[in-house]
Amino acid sequence: MKNQNTIAIGLMTFAMFLGAGNIIFPPFLGLEAGTEYVPAMLGFLVTAVGLPALTLIVFGRLSDSAQLTKALPQPLAITFWVLLFTAVGPAFAMPRAVTVAYEMGIKPFVSNDHLMIFSIIFVTATLILAFQRGKLVDYIGKVMTPLLVLMLAALAVAAFITPLGPLSTPTLDYQNKAVASGLIQGYMTMDAIAAVGFGWIIIKAIRDKGCDSSQGIFKATLKVTLVYALLMSACYLALAYVGATSASVAEGASNGGELLTRYVAAIFGPLGQYLLAGIIIMACLTTTVGLTNACAEYYQQTFRSPFAITATIVVILTGVIANFGLDQILTVSLPAILILCPVAIALVLTAVILPTTKRNSASYVAVVMISLILGGLDALSILDLLPQSLVAVLQKYVPLFEAHASWFLPVVIAIAISKLLSKRTIETEGFYQKATSAD
Repeated sequence: MKNQNTIAIGLMTFAMFLGAGNIIFPPFLGLEAGTEYVPAMLGFLVTAVGLPALTLIVFGRLSDSAQLTKALPQPLAITFWVLLFTAVGPAFAMPRAVTVAYEMGIKPFVSNDHLMIFSIIFVTATLILAFQRGKLVDYIGKVMTPLLVLMLAALAVAAFITPLGPLSTPTLDYQNKAVASGLIQGYMTMDAIAAVGFGWIIIKAIRDKGCDSSQGIFKATLKVTLVYALLMSACYLALAYVGATSASVAEGASNGGELLTRYVAAIFGPLGQYLLAGIIIMACLTTTVGLTNACAEYYQQTFRSPFAITATIVVILTGVIANFGLDQILTVSLPAILILCPVAIALVLTAVILPTTKRNSASYVAVVMISLILGGLDALSILDLLPQSLVAVLQKYVPLFEAHASWFLPVVIAIAISKLLSKRTIETEGFYQKATSAD
């Protein structure tokens, strides 16, 4: 594939991942990390960028997103994909993008509530761009993303050249375990589950540029992933540094969005709010376009549902749900996201070690069940729905429960055991084949 196409798809990938949450989360993390900025960000990048990058590389090796669940029984595989695309599509991620784009991009400039009008305009723009399937790389990768990168670069340059102050004093968590805290926060971005959804778009974009062979798709995916990882890492580092040097304007700020708004106002003055509004709206739009395409691509490939019909249903549901408000969206949909994320990561980790064939069906089912059950416990803990007595017991006896990753070690052990059993089975079959041939 031509280098210019590789870069364009890489830029498109970066833009699809860069939602509002990815922009407003790092500043608050930077504020809490302060002088422990470097170790905290090292941990953060491992999980916030490393896990999604690993997921994309696995898809590139499989050369088809559907291969990830090929070893599972078909009903279980379909259930996983439908739940995933519902959660990262119209039930959670897309309505959240609409509401955040309005809250940070429009609401500061208007006096009355115009969420409904804005959501109609926003989802209409999403649908128009989503219909440009063959030109998605051109529109997002070659036009929208460079503009987004330029706006973010302006913010980053200002942060490093004229910081508002010295690095802040780290909170207790970052004083004692900066790397571990960064790892946990990076995992909580949930970008790994977004990578599973975006895999459908990225592999199709590579194929549309004339790259059909498995080896060619894998090489192209590696290059695309490198572009995404470099840009996303630079973005996270810059935004976290903004937060780390913003202590002078941070008093009373309850989230990264509020902190970023104050910082931009202090550095750029009144025009800064327009810059931030442009960044947020552009980031949210590229994310909703990518998710719309991912949902429609899956339903078209799996159920032969017409792309246009599925995309239209997705954006209509997104617009309707967005008007219920962000708090209601989080209350209803967040548990599903928190449970699906461990399952998605577990499947990716398994695909790294075990071929996605029916021969390994039992292993894949076991991994899904382990991650589902323990990931469910983690989700209930995050949502404060477990009795404190049970939480105390789990913290004492379950490794990584405090890090909301109690599923991780059991899944790794299950994969290792499956690999050993698979190797022994192959060796045994080889022995019998040799014995049969000798007879």
